[in-house]
Amino acid sequence: MAGKDIIQMSQRELTRLHVIHKAIEGLLKQAEAAEMLLLSDRQIRRLINKVREEGEVGIIHKSRGKPSNRSLPKKIKDKVIDIYRKQYVGFGPLLASEKLLEIDGIQVQDETLRKWLIESGDWKKTRKGRRHRQWRPRKHHFGEMIQIDGSHHDWFEGRGPECVLIGYIDDATGKAFGRFYDYEGTMPAFDSFKRYARKYGIPQKAYLDKHTTYKSPGKPSLKDDTEPLSQFQRAMKELGVEVIHAHSPQAKGRIERLFRTFQDRVVKEMRLRGIKTVEEANRFLTEYLPKYNRKFAVNPKEKTDIHRKIPKRLNLDRILCIKTERVLRNDFTIAHNKKLYQIQDNIKAEKVTVEERINGTMLITHNDVFLKFKEITARPEKQKTPRILKKKIFNKPPADHPWRKLTDKRWKNNSWRWAA
Repeated sequence: MAGKDIIQMSQRELTRLHVIHKAIEGLLKQAEAAEMLLLSDRQIRRLINKVREEGEVGIIHKSRGKPSNRSLPKKIKDKVIDIYRKQYVGFGPLLASEKLLEIDGIQVQDETLRKWLIESGDWKKTRKGRRHRQWRPRKHHFGEMIQIDGSHHDWFEGRGPECVLIGYIDDATGKAFGRFYDYEGTMPAFDSFKRYARKYGIPQKAYLDKHTTYKSPGKPSLKDDTEPLSQFQRAMKELGVEVIHAHSPQAKGRIERLFRTFQDRVVKEMRLRGIKTVEEANRFLTEYLPKYNRKFAVNPKEKTDIHRKIPKRLNLDRILCIKTERVLRNDFTIAHNKKLYQIQDNIKAEKVTVEERINGTMLITHNDVFLKFKEITARPEKQKTPRILKKKIFNKPPADHPWRKLTDKRWKNNSWRWAA
């Protein structure tokens, strides 16, 4: 038609037009046309009336080729992209849309922002890889099983020292807990578990990897075929927590997925706040984790909380510590970490137990009794007695010794040895 834009029909609209023509010609009933097009009878009557009044163009929606009534003005689009380039470079569309509303007061849907960023070249389409493992259903109760792991990452993006995030996630709810440490080891593992237990309670099971902190690298004993326990395994056994070791990172996918989310969201949040120390990062986590859990955690299938409360008489510090047996010498001293300690109590024991606490203190016990001790800075040297060398004295036979009366030539030839 002259003076009007030509709009090309889609394949779906051509199919609809063909069926509507059949209904108009009486070759199909309206109910049959509705069933074929998966539309209601009322919608079929509307389409028939439009085609009769407007012709084939009536099958095309009137909003085709027009901007959406809900589309945002171009000024807002340019402003959003400018703010993104200045403050939120590297942020995902979902996180960036949240920050735009929270900080800048601009409400933009994440998919709209994704489209704008792709058009401006500030974001690239990402395609998820194929899943190669079967999904494992969640546990039914909160506290039935937690997954624990450490994430080594450039959390401060070069602004501060290297650190590790020891994270916890409940299998049933996805509720997260974590804390930053300088390294991943036994003491940080003890400290994080103590903080978790004081907040939620003692879980029933712990799902871990085979890091030497969580699983001893030693071989089973030849005597009773028992595997040696790491300090963390020993502590979990004393607390009644069943330890399960994963054979691959994919097996504990929930904690790995949590770390991917934190490496995106937490890193960006700390960048906005200028956080550059472990202490500042831990203070930030105390206020961030409740918000995260309210947004992403789910309700468990069963409402019963399986966490066990810490008994009043239970001293966590005596369990969550490094325990080492040391041989007690005859002079009531022990050697530990290249240092010498003097036991000041008079006890009859072959071995004592050294407990290294989370707070850096050290205690020595025997049969759950604390012993007094002190460090020996300089061990007294043993007094050396001077060695007296005795003069070698040859035993000279007397003159009337029978041996001298020998007439053998051999002795005569050697008689000079015994000459006076």
